[in-house]
Amino acid sequence: MIPSPRIFARSAVTALFLLSLLVSAVAADISFARDKLRLLTGAGPRDLTVELAVDPAQREQGLMYRRQMAPDHGMLFDFGETRRVMMWMKNTYLPLDMLFVARDGTVRTIHENAVPLSEAIIDSGEPVAFVLELNAGTVRRLGVKPGDRLEGSRIPAAN
Repeated sequence: MIPSPRIFARSAVTALFLLSLLVSAVAADISFARDKLRLLTGAGPRDLTVELAVDPAQREQGLMYRRQMAPDHGMLFDFGETRRVMMWMKNTYLPLDMLFVARDGTVRTIHENAVPLSEAIIDSGEPVAFVLELNAGTVRRLGVKPGDRLEGSRIPAAN
């Protein structure tokens, strides 16, 4: 006996619902430590609160499934090495600005207004040690430019 299209559709919806619950449960199991960063721009310093994505599971999860983030908050991805970085917005509902940052805290490249849910690759364009994700529009609001700096417990202050 072949199931009717209505039964098949109901089964597919149920399966998708159960899958979304599983994904949400897995996402909820990943926690992020918080830290403070100082962003030094031509307009002056700005203190930020960031969540730290330092292990592979945290970096994979990132800001996926989040629906909001407070102003002057973000997520700092620490790759533990300097390398070319590729990011994407899969399962990320928030439009984001991304700062690609060298080991010494220097902002090397910037990607503004990353498109939510996009699977397009966002390339650092050069080797970096960190990526700082902020709410879209933050780069413009704070006047962040390549050459500006970040300082924090993971990034040493300039000498």
